[in-house]
Amino acid sequence: MTSVVLRPNESQDQLLKRFRKKVVKSGVLSTVRRKRWFISKSELRRIEKKKAIRRLKRRQIGRTGEQA
Repeated sequence: MTSVVLRPNESQDQLLKRFRKKVVKSGVLSTVRRKRWFISKSELRRIEKKKAIRRLKRRQIGRTGEQA
């Protein structure tokens, strides 16, 4: 659980900004978004395979200097 304590002479805006930074750094929101819907293991493997193929294509385009 992410928490922040109000420092002396700190405004509410600064406190909120610090809290948001901590939440982003902890990765809470990304975890919640990822777990929002159930995805089967086979579906996850298929998605990861598509991502890997896309990554490889991007790297090859970058090496050769060609544009798709």
